[in-house]
Amino acid sequence: MKKVLLALILFQGIQAFAQNWEGPSVDLNHGKLQISANRHFLEFEDGTPFFYLGDTAWELFHRLNRTETEKYLEDRRSKGYTVVQAVVLAELKGLDVPNSEGEMPLVDNDPAKPNEAYFKHVDWVVQKAAEKGIFIGMLPTWGDKWNKKWGVGPEIFTPENAYQFGKFLGDRYKTQANIIWILGGDRPVDTDLQRQIVEQMAHGLNDGDRGNHLQTFHPTGGSGSSQYFHDADWLDFNMRQNGHSLSYTERYFKTLEDYQLQPTKPVIDAEPVYEDHPINFSPEKNGHSLAADVRRPLYWNLFSGAFGHTYGHHSVWQMYSPDCDPINRPLMPWYEAIQQPGAAQMQYGRMLMESRPFLSRIPDNSIIVTDVVATAIPGAGSYQFVATRDEAGSYAMIYVPVGRKFSVRMNAITGKEVMAWWFNPRNGEATKIGEFSNTGAQSFISPTPGELLDWILVLDDAGKKYPAPGKKK
Repeated sequence: MKKVLLALILFQGIQAFAQNWEGPSVDLNHGKLQISANRHFLEFEDGTPFFYLGDTAWELFHRLNRTETEKYLEDRRSKGYTVVQAVVLAELKGLDVPNSEGEMPLVDNDPAKPNEAYFKHVDWVVQKAAEKGIFIGMLPTWGDKWNKKWGVGPEIFTPENAYQFGKFLGDRYKTQANIIWILGGDRPVDTDLQRQIVEQMAHGLNDGDRGNHLQTFHPTGGSGSSQYFHDADWLDFNMRQNGHSLSYTERYFKTLEDYQLQPTKPVIDAEPVYEDHPINFSPEKNGHSLAADVRRPLYWNLFSGAFGHTYGHHSVWQMYSPDCDPINRPLMPWYEAIQQPGAAQMQYGRMLMESRPFLSRIPDNSIIVTDVVATAIPGAGSYQFVATRDEAGSYAMIYVPVGRKFSVRMNAITGKEVMAWWFNPRNGEATKIGEFSNTGAQSFISPTPGELLDWILVLDDAGKKYPAPGKKK
């Protein structure tokens, strides 16, 4: 039985991975997206798992020209993103300011009168994304067009024209493989009329596309679609906006709550804290978020049962450039922001998840103990530890957001011997630690303890001979 002092690990046998993906991010030839048999994940018709790695590009259709769109989509393809979330009737004066080609989306702001020239540009973007193996998470409208609780508006939807607009979009893209419908748009459902508008738009989409695409609802900050529509037949999976908090115990624990709801539906956080976002919307007092702040929600959500994750950057969502009005003090233009470190580091979460059995993963914080006797999970707030494992016990993963000694129940793994690894979420490198017995509790501490130096401990049934974490099977 090998004894290892983990704090003094020599980094030998490191496995590094290229940062650029070859070819399309996703092969779209596996059939339609559907819900997995256990109702917790997305997969293609042929059973191929689908990892939803999204980016919030809300103003993509509205503010970028075709050259800029190509630049943006190619960057996201090269970083392994599989979904880009964009809005047809955009938030930032989407009904008042034309797109890059001088076209407005609607005639007389009437949802029953779409402007064909505007939608030809949307068609082009969708097709260009398909060529790169990227899905478009398409929001028909931002929420201020049906609930102007704040924002520009105006409110233009009724249940009747919401159905018409949904059916128009559904029919237009019914044969386009790379579409996921996202209703809502950052607004609560406060009245019965608003509920009818959302539901009728969902029914219109479904009738128009013959049920070819999955549907969900993007809610306002700190809430989830389950709050309003969990039992709705049209809601295929739950979407959260855990929002711009840095604390697990304030917001991100709710992903696990949605995972545990009945009837079972997949869940994803489609808007966590953005990189370079003013913390708590107060840059003077709190500064802006860092790459470490966006990595934590990635693993908090995935290890709490989410089937994927969405990244966001404060400049990219608004496609900010010097000739645009800035929203809440972006630090740089979008074409610089796409190279920020957090954007590239999201792909390592995808690599890690895809290197182990995917559809059998469950959340299980009981793997973690502070010592042989204690049962409290170490860390809280921004330093919350979380764990996930294969349902059959062939592997387990523990997210370690801060350097702190902790212990793990080794019998969470079914094999006689457990192979242990450290996975670095900043660069995708895996370091082999060694083999341990699967009995009792084993103490670990990350190789480079620090407040912004997070790590993932990966424990494998040694008999499975899995590849290094993050490496393709």
